Amino acid sequence: MVARVRDTGWFKSSRSGAVNENCVEVRLTDTAVCVRDTKHRAAGALNVTPATWTALVTSLKTA
Repeated sequence: MVARVRDTGWFKSSRSGAVNENCVEVRLTDTAVCVRDTKHRAAGALNVTPATWTALVTSLKTA
């Protein structure tokens, strides 16, 4: 699901360099984890449940 999310509370990995714009930003809410492309912020965000986000991050760490 793509949704518009207020532009506050977004963060990106500390491993992302200041010059490197090939990043995603994440915002945590009470009911969702929102993910958006730093190059296309106006396009909206992908919202997933916290459980789905945890599964994704765990999978990436073990890949």
